[in-house]
Amino acid sequence: MGFDLVAFSGGKGLRGPQSAGLLLGRQDLIAAARLNAPPNGNTVGRGMKVNKEEMLGMLAALELYLAKDHLAEQREFEARAEVIRSGVATVPGIKAEIFVPEVANHVPHVRISWDEAARGMTASDAVNGLRAGEPSIGTRSEGDALVVGVWMMRPGDEKIVARRLRDVLAKRA
Repeated sequence: MGFDLVAFSGGKGLRGPQSAGLLLGRQDLIAAARLNAPPNGNTVGRGMKVNKEEMLGMLAALELYLAKDHLAEQREFEARAEVIRSGVATVPGIKAEIFVPEVANHVPHVRISWDEAARGMTASDAVNGLRAGEPSIGTRSEGDALVVGVWMMRPGDEKIVARRLRDVLAKRA
């Protein structure tokens, strides 16, 4: 793709240790980065050191990621997003669409919007309602819309999220 150096988080999509990651790129740049790692103990990289267990965790995560059926996983993400979209679209006045962000987390998300004045609830109110309920659900608002990512869910979580979203959004209808 033309990049000289790329850093990937170990967590999230790779499902490895959150405190580890991958640095991939030109050999000279990798060598320069290594100058900030142990045994050079008094460098800017000291606080970002990675232990042996995290390195092995990253290796296992990378091997699992490379062996994964990514097309099947994408279909699963799309199915989860559709469960949520169709579940909340039954609430009068709610608009829900599936979209894929152009940058970062390039997987299906659900954008949910409504007329805040008519409903008497902002997207932030919905975020807080989801977080305060049982089970507590963390999501985010972007402007006047609620955005739900499905790629970190476990199978079946999408049904729980759809139900809780309906409950929170219908309360003020």
